[in-house]
Amino acid sequence: MKKLVIAASVSVLLAACAGGMGMSGNSSSGMSNPMVGGAPMYPTKDIVDNAVNSKDHTTLVAAVKAAGLVDTLKSPGPFTVFAPTNAAFAALPAGTVDTLLKPENKATLTKVLTYHVVPGKLDGAALKSAINAGGGKAMLKTASGGMLTATMSGGNVMVTDAKGGTAMVTIANVYQSNGVIHVVNKVLLPG
Repeated sequence: MKKLVIAASVSVLLAACAGGMGMSGNSSSGMSNPMVGGAPMYPTKDIVDNAVNSKDHTTLVAAVKAAGLVDTLKSPGPFTVFAPTNAAFAALPAGTVDTLLKPENKATLTKVLTYHVVPGKLDGAALKSAINAGGGKAMLKTASGGMLTATMSGGNVMVTDAKGGTAMVTIANVYQSNGVIHVVNKVLLPG
């Protein structure tokens, strides 16, 4: 079961990287086939089938392949994925991505990837509602077992990781057949 959740989480993460619109009001809800990374994202396709077409998420796709999660990323979910772009991965310290992609670091890579996935479907409205209900913050348990903190800054949803790093949702509500993806501008790191 844990392997299935991790796999599904990664698929959602891939999908998230593949699509979306900004949290500050630009939602793919009601729009047909939003563009992410130069490719349309189809709500009838799963995360994997959409993510592989996004030019902005090639690092994420490579990471999912290196973690051996591709075969399990087509599960029904639903999942909420906070998907970092290639630029987010490039902002990590030099050598971090190359180190994570090595076979001997597969467990660490899997933990980082599944830390971006929250079981359930939390679109922008649901996230904002949870933040309001929590007095300005929502605690989100990830598929890896860690916690993320969601808050609002202006009209944007911000997601803070266990190390205090904060990512902004730049593209929200990219709906997939097995969840919803929110593109983020930083890689979130577990404690």
